[in-house]
Amino acid sequence: MWRELLPVGRASGGGWWRHAWTGADAECREWFRRQAAARGLAYEVDRNGNQWAWLGGPEKGGGGTGGDTGGAGGAVVTGSHLDSVPGGGAFDGPLGVVSAFAALDELHGRGTRPARPLAVANFADEEGARFGVACVGSRLATGQLTAERARGLRDADGVTLAEAMERAGHDPGALGPDPGRLARVGAFVELHIEQGRRLAAAGGDHPVGVASAIWPHGRWRFDFHGAADHAGTTALADRRDPMLTYANTVLAARKKARLAGALATFGRVAVEPNGVNAIASLVRGWLDSRAPDEETLAAVVAEIERVAAERGARDGVRVAVTRESFTSEVEFDHGLRDRLARLLGGAPALPTGAGHDAGVLSAAVPAAMLYVRNPTGVSHSPAEHAGEDDCAAGVRALADVLEDLACG
Repeated sequence: MWRELLPVGRASGGGWWRHAWTGADAECREWFRRQAAARGLAYEVDRNGNQWAWLGGPEKGGGGTGGDTGGAGGAVVTGSHLDSVPGGGAFDGPLGVVSAFAALDELHGRGTRPARPLAVANFADEEGARFGVACVGSRLATGQLTAERARGLRDADGVTLAEAMERAGHDPGALGPDPGRLARVGAFVELHIEQGRRLAAAGGDHPVGVASAIWPHGRWRFDFHGAADHAGTTALADRRDPMLTYANTVLAARKKARLAGALATFGRVAVEPNGVNAIASLVRGWLDSRAPDEETLAAVVAEIERVAAERGARDGVRVAVTRESFTSEVEFDHGLRDRLARLLGGAPALPTGAGHDAGVLSAAVPAAMLYVRNPTGVSHSPAEHAGEDDCAAGVRALADVLEDLACG
C-alpha cells in the first residue's frame, strides 16, 4: 500500500503536492476505493466528499464505544486524510489511512469478529492548502463550516471549491451537515505521525503515544493596501509600500509569539502586481497562530494586528484583517483517551499544536488519536519520517484499539 501511494503527487525536487480536488487527489481517492474493494468493504462517498469503507454497515451499530461518555451509535471509525501541504511529506495523513487498512488486515489475521461496524475514512481537504480552510470535509459534516461559505472558497487561481469539486465529479450542491451519519459513530480514532519529537526525546519503549489535547488555533488573512509605483523613479519618502508594513508585521508576529509562549507564522504571501521593478499595490499575508489557551491566542493576534495597523499608518498603508478559520481548544474524550492509554501499556499522553480531523469531529463524537514516533520531529516536509518498526507498532496498536472498541 505504501509503495503504491508514494509516486502520487511526488515532485521532481522532492516533496508531495496532493492538493484537494486535483489530479493527484483523484489518484489518492481511487487508491482508497481500490483498497476498499480488495477487502470486500462497502465503499461510499458522503455529501461532503469524504470517503468511507465499511466492514458491516453503520446502521447495525449498537451502544456507545467511548469511555465514560460513550456515543449515540456503535460504529468504530478510523482513518485520516490523503491530501498534503505544498511540498509536504509522505507520512502526514497517509500513514493514518494506510495503517487503518493494515489494522483491519491484522484483525482479519487474528480471526477477530467485530460485534460493531468498523470503517476506514479519508476526510477531504484536511490541510486546507488549496482553499485556505483546514479540515473542510469534517468541518462541513459537523456544521462548523457552512455549505455556502465552503462553495465560495477560492484558490490562488480564482477557482472556487464548488467549481473544483464539480470538475472532479462531486456535486457541491449536496454539501452540508451530516448529523445522521455522525450519530451512528460511537468512536473515531485517528493515527498520525507525531509532529514533534516528544516520543523520540523521551526514549524508552513507547513508539506510540496518545493525544491529550489540541491547542486552539486559527488562520487570519492580512491585506496590506498601498499604492503601485515605479521602483526606479519613486523617491523613498513618496512611497506607500505595503511590503514594508508586511515585513514589519512578520517580525512582530515572531516576537509577540515568543514572549507569550505561543506560535505565529506567516507562511503564505501574495503580491500584486508582483513585478521586480514595481512597488507593490497590495500584499496579502496569511497568519497561522496557535497557543496553549484561547486567551493567550487572542492576545497574541490582537498584538500583531495592533503593530500592523500602527506601522501601516506610518507607511501610508491600509491594513485589513479577516479571520478565515478558528478552532477552539480540544480536549479529547477523557474516558476514551484513558482507555487507550491503559490498553497500550501506559502510552504517554501528548498535547499538540497541530489541528486534525479528530479534533473537529470531537465536537460530535468521542474521538482520540494515536501518534507514531517521529525521530526527526519534522512535519509538513519531506524530512518527516517514521521507522518501519515504529509504523508496524502503530498498526498493531491501532488493531488492539479497534478490537477492544468493536468487540468489547
